Formats: sequence, structure tokens, C-alpha cells
Amino acid sequence: MTRVAAIDCGTNSIRLLVADVPPEGPHTDLLRRMEVVRLGQGVDATGRLAPEAIERTRVVLEQYAAQARELGATAVRMVATSASRDAANRADFEGMVLATLGQLPDVVPGDEEARLSFLGATASLDAAVAAHGQARPRPPYLVVDIGGGSTEFVLGDAAGVRAARSVDVGCVRLTERHLHGDPPSADEIQRAEADIRAALADVAAAVPVEEAATLVGLAGSVTTVAALALNLRAYDPAAIHGSRIPVSAVRAVTAGLLTATRERRAAYPVMHPGRVDVIGAGSLVLRVLMDAFALDDVVVSEHDILDGIALQLARGPVRESPR
Repeated sequence: MTRVAAIDCGTNSIRLLVADVPPEGPHTDLLRRMEVVRLGQGVDATGRLAPEAIERTRVVLEQYAAQARELGATAVRMVATSASRDAANRADFEGMVLATLGQLPDVVPGDEEARLSFLGATASLDAAVAAHGQARPRPPYLVVDIGGGSTEFVLGDAAGVRAARSVDVGCVRLTERHLHGDPPSADEIQRAEADIRAALADVAAAVPVEEAATLVGLAGSVTTVAALALNLRAYDPAAIHGSRIPVSAVRAVTAGLLTATRERRAAYPVMHPGRVDVIGAGSLVLRVLMDAFALDDVVVSEHDILDGIALQLARGPVRESPR
């Protein structure tokens, strides 16, 4: 058993997982935390990380580093994704992390981000779905991780990853580009949807999505849509993890979010305060990709890149499937 600490720093949030990972089988969580720091604030427009966003991230990272030490993690890895990849002042962010955590972050390319998401999402998928009394999901899996700055698409099965593509359509990026009204106008939504469809053409050219038997959706936008579709009175990871949400419910939830005011979105009992401003764009990505690729439902996973980082740290790199 190896005790590891994984940190995922994305465009919208920074998360911590401290877990015990056996050589085989499911890992045991000791601590999970998520804080919305909006590191990618304005980066799509300016090309730079805002100093106040770096400082918000530093404050939370300092807490995470202390908790990892207190729990006795023997290995720590911090992965930073879309926002820091794109920033001209990436060195400012990396210097902050080195001073706070004692090591540099791994600013990973989109394809590695995709593979880590696939590993985390699929490692315990069968057990999660079985807990809902549903049939075992069939491979190949199309794993889709909707982040703040980018969305990752990965096709694979038990043998490993077959193909992956990362595209720059995430909930923060799309909101900052297009969705400015309260609620957004039909024209704003149409422009955002056009961006998503253009990105999906790139995905289809790189990933044979037609081979997928099961769509697996990850990250806060997807889990929030699932919580709303399930009519939960409070956010419940156990009820969400492994649930299967039909495309009709995704369409209905997305339409409701995009026509609701900010005040109305904030009033949903399952809504994290940090997602209120960007959930409309995140749900739109999910709805458009399901329609574009003719996918009937999505299996929702609470496990994602964070779990993939922990598993890789303890067990080694993600496999690529032989072609």
C-alpha cells in the first residue's frame, strides 16, 4: 500500500486527494478537497495569469501541502492543466508552486491530461455502476472530461488508451468568450455552440468516437448536471457516481440552466458557488457533444484526473493500447 497525495490545478478549481493505493484494486480515500480559485481568470483574453488568481491558488496550495505532510503522504504530484499551459507568465505560477509545495508542478500537455482522466475514470467504473443496480458498462469507453479551459476526449478499454484529443472548449473559456448576459442571449448561446461544434470536428478527426460503446462524463460540470437531472436535494457523490443520465435529461437541464438568471442558478441546492457563473457553458458542452456524436446516455463518474494522478504516482504510467 502506497500513500500518495495528488493535486489537480485546473482553470477553475484546485483539488487534493490523499489516498492509499494498493498494487491492484480500488484505492482508499483519506482526504478529498476542492476549492474554486479561478486560476484561469481572464487568461483567454490576456494570455496571462492574473496576479490575484495566482495568489488565490497559493493560499489553498499552502493548506494542501500541510495536509499532505500531516497525513504522511510519501509521494506528491501536482498536475497543472489548461490555464497554466496557455499563459505567457507561466514561470510566475511555477515559481509560486516551487516556493509553496517544494517542487515544480507538472504542466502536462492535453494528451497526457486526457490519459490521466481515462485512468481515473475507469479504474472503479464497474463497481460504481453496479452500486446503482445497472448493467456493467461496455467498452470501448469514450471518456470526456469537461474542464474550465479545455475538454479532453479519450477512447480506450481495459488494454489502455486508443486515441485522445484535447480541445480548448471549457466552461470558463466559453463563458468569458460568449455567455455575458443574465441569462445569456440566444445569439450568445449560438456562438458558444458554434465554437463547440468546431472543436468536435477536430475531435472526430483524431478519435474514432463511433467505436465507443459507453460515454463516461467527468468533472464538476457533468456531475452538477447529473445532480440536477436526478433531482437531488443536496449534492451526494455516492448517488451521482456511476449514475446513467439519458440525453433527454441532459437537454432539459441544459435548457433550464441557460435560461435561468444567476440568482436562480445559485439557488439550486446542489450548485457549488464556484460553478454558478460557468455551469451553463459546461452543460452546453455536454449536450452538444452528445447530440453531435448521437450518444443516448452518459455514465457519470466522480473519479477523474485527480484519481488518475494518484494511481499513476503509485503504479506507473498509463498504458497505450496496441493498435
